[in-house]
Amino acid sequence: MYLLFVMPAAFLLFFLYLVPLARILVISATDGQGFAANYGAVLTSEPIHRMVWTTIEICAITTAATLLISYLIAYVLVQASERTRTWMMLCILVPLWVSVLVRAFAWIAVLNNNGPVNGLLQWSGLVDEPVQLVRNQFGVMLGMVHYMLPFGILPLYAAMKGIDPRLISAARAVGARPFTAFRRVFLPLSIPGLYSSFVIVFIFSLGFYVTPAILGGGRIVMIAEYIALLISQGYDWGIAAALATMLLSVVFAVVFIAGRFADWDAVLGGSRR
Repeated sequence: MYLLFVMPAAFLLFFLYLVPLARILVISATDGQGFAANYGAVLTSEPIHRMVWTTIEICAITTAATLLISYLIAYVLVQASERTRTWMMLCILVPLWVSVLVRAFAWIAVLNNNGPVNGLLQWSGLVDEPVQLVRNQFGVMLGMVHYMLPFGILPLYAAMKGIDPRLISAARAVGARPFTAFRRVFLPLSIPGLYSSFVIVFIFSLGFYVTPAILGGGRIVMIAEYIALLISQGYDWGIAAALATMLLSVVFAVVFIAGRFADWDAVLGGSRR
């Protein structure tokens, strides 16, 4: 009976995931000049190096900003009343129902030279002329952080929800100040949830395509967009597949290393041991 439930999922996983991945590996080793030329081009090309470092920089800053904001919001969620928590959770989940394309264009409308943000800055006297807030790295990271917040908040909230509040009460009972109780008790117990959020946010950030393409305006190119350009404009499937394979290797490494410390039981609704 168990196999009857597992087989459809295994079938889909094999044909929709494993087979395409195997195909990418084969293309990276056989297309064009072959394995050495394709991977050598990825490792020695100066434009690819700049694009990779841009991607890493954007992903690192986006992940750090997302985790910081997510931690604060998740902590407020845990401490809030049931009614407040419901409304906050609704505000967190509603953006997930809006297309990433719509959100990206909405950010352009808000941040462009004639948008409300620049209007407010000029009205307040902070700037004399519009500030370039889109079609640059700042706009890309802002859009990515906004998109990733639900994915950072929810794992952290699940992990924090599993922390026994009596532990904090016990720390306060023996004389610990509120901040000390948070730093010595609550924060260490929430670290596994932080690892979970890190894995999800960082991996999603590595594969971002629509948001950087729109908010970057062609000036900021990340790995996913570069792979698409190699295929659609350069028709260089070998180098594109090699770059995709190396990106996949980084994803697996992050999942393996950071995932070992993540609290997946809490994230998936299980109980703490």
